[in-house]
Amino acid sequence: MGGPLRYISWLLGSGHKHKKRKQINTVEVKVRMDCDGCELKVKNALSNMKGVNSVEVNRKINKVTVVGFVEQNKVLKKVISTGKKAEIWPYVPYNIVAQPYIAQTYDKKAPPGYVRNVEVLTAFSQVNRQEDQFMNMFNDDNPNACSIM
Repeated sequence: MGGPLRYISWLLGSGHKHKKRKQINTVEVKVRMDCDGCELKVKNALSNMKGVNSVEVNRKINKVTVVGFVEQNKVLKKVISTGKKAEIWPYVPYNIVAQPYIAQTYDKKAPPGYVRNVEVLTAFSQVNRQEDQFMNMFNDDNPNACSIM
């Protein structure tokens, strides 16, 4: 192999150590903030983190959104270090949940337009959709149903 081809194979092969590139992330955290001072304290702490591009605080629904080259756990630890009680944002928009009134999904503490994010429900709703699809194949109301009789 010639010089340029050897160099390219070295770059693509194990001879070159690749640095793991961080991806830009959006981290949402639920933080209880009562006043402007609380909001400013959390915003300043997160803005000073390495890799943070922007910090958006919505005190009305107790939500902080951090965008940048950051990890979810580090953002959460930084918020907790300010003395505030914090958790990863546990809600999803109401319109993307298939069956929002299943037990443990409806949460009175959720902001308007949101319901609690329960991952178990997505698997449950997919099973129900498959069952409905099979049951619908033999339904008398379905014009495209199987007519064996």
